[in-house]
Amino acid sequence: MIVKEEFLSKLRLYFSLNLYEVKIWTALLSRGVSTAGELSDIANVPRSRSYDVLESLEKKGFVVMKFGKPIKYLAVPPTEVVERVKKNMKRDADKKVKRLDDLKKTEVLKELKDLHSEGIELVEPSDLSGSLRGRHNLYNHLELTIKGAEESVTIMTTSQGFIRKIEGLKPVLEKVKKRGVKVRIAAPLTKECINAVKDISEVAEVRHTDAKARFVLIDSQELTFMVLEDKEVHPTYDVGIWVNTPFFAGALEEFFELAWKNMKPAKKVLKI
Repeated sequence: MIVKEEFLSKLRLYFSLNLYEVKIWTALLSRGVSTAGELSDIANVPRSRSYDVLESLEKKGFVVMKFGKPIKYLAVPPTEVVERVKKNMKRDADKKVKRLDDLKKTEVLKELKDLHSEGIELVEPSDLSGSLRGRHNLYNHLELTIKGAEESVTIMTTSQGFIRKIEGLKPVLEKVKKRGVKVRIAAPLTKECINAVKDISEVAEVRHTDAKARFVLIDSQELTFMVLEDKEVHPTYDVGIWVNTPFFAGALEEFFELAWKNMKPAKKVLKI
């Protein structure tokens, strides 16, 4: 049996299996029913490992063991395997989420918070900075900084960046808005942005700008800015810089304030 390495790699990714497991499983699928020894030869997996691998696949719901001499194994239909894997993943994820929720009620989280608070007090202001790689990490960090906002959240972004931020950050923006935080967003607004503007209209004031920039300011103190144009970079290679610097962030806020006065409201630009 010849199965391409690329195909095996995809199976490992989709089903969270190791290399021996995908080799044995695909070998069994090609035979329907087979013994451990036969599968070992077909899949080029050491015989000493084939029984352990098949036992693991059985526990995960990929194969069924048929009693007899010799013991044989039956392949479960792939569509059924997909459903079983989905169910198992959901069950495991629910357990992990519950465990983390339970953690909030324990002394462990309090001790972690105390450690962090004590550590922050020892940090030099110049050390409160860092780089973030990958858009997923960037948005996680933006959500964290926005959560801590007390007075203002100022966002300047691209057209597509505006749509992404409304999709990804609207819940946290709604929360800070309820606390009285002022939220302002500036971006080059196109027809593609109409739905996003409507979606965020109750939370943030949105205005049009032709300027090209990508940054988020929190309370004129924290600044996260992206160093690349989003159209020219793959999301996994996007890069952002975070700094906690009232001096520079405050100055940038003042410049934004001047530009903001000349920006047209989104509703007038898009005529909605």
